[in-house]
Amino acid sequence: MKFNIIASGSKGNATVVKYKQTNILIDMGISLTRLNEGLNEFGLEVKDINAALFTHDHADHISGVRFLSPKIMYALRGTLDSTLSHVVEPFVPFTVGDFKITPFPISHDATNPCGYILEAGGEKLTYVTDTGVFLEESKDIASNPDYLIIESNHDIKMLLKTNRPYELINRIMSEHGHLCNEDSAIAALELIGDRTKQIILAHLSEEANTPEVALTAYTKIFKHFNTNINKYDVKCANQWVSTFGGNPNED
Repeated sequence: MKFNIIASGSKGNATVVKYKQTNILIDMGISLTRLNEGLNEFGLEVKDINAALFTHDHADHISGVRFLSPKIMYALRGTLDSTLSHVVEPFVPFTVGDFKITPFPISHDATNPCGYILEAGGEKLTYVTDTGVFLEESKDIASNPDYLIIESNHDIKMLLKTNRPYELINRIMSEHGHLCNEDSAIAALELIGDRTKQIILAHLSEEANTPEVALTAYTKIFKHFNTNINKYDVKCANQWVSTFGGNPNED
């Protein structure tokens, strides 16, 4: 499989995952223009999307649902009930074309939030953003992916120096908020395995993080736990520019 993280951050999120003739969109919190640009980079159009998976009901993940057909929408109960055609359940896999998809619970201040496991062609992708902690109950199913897309939202020192209200800072740092760089790295270490090739750090804060800071934190945490980070292709997703991953030979 291969994927394009079209946008990742608090201003909007969307990722397209492709294997053979099946195209999966994860979240749609961006403009139709930007979605089309990202799809075109894979030679696709909106009509080619076979399923749109939604992780939770915050605006930066669902604001663009009006551009999609309800017939292709999948989410846990409570996320998009008014327009949703397919209600899915945690840990219960379902199939869309060439993909086996399994939702799993995450910890965020939203209605029934989840991450997703996508499996196709003998490969596995674990997708998890917007979570304050990685839940123990989800670790087994999410472990040892070929590709891990995981939130690395903020640097704690940078966050504390922002002009954000205390209530917002407290919410971000809570177990129902967002993973800081160090906690993200620790969670990643618990999830990666012998088949893992790529780790993509997602949902970086533009105000309280940078790719350099996030990657430095990852390097330090991996070194502390005697893990060679150079074994993996580790990079950061971007709010405004596409980030590609997966198997480049996938047509």
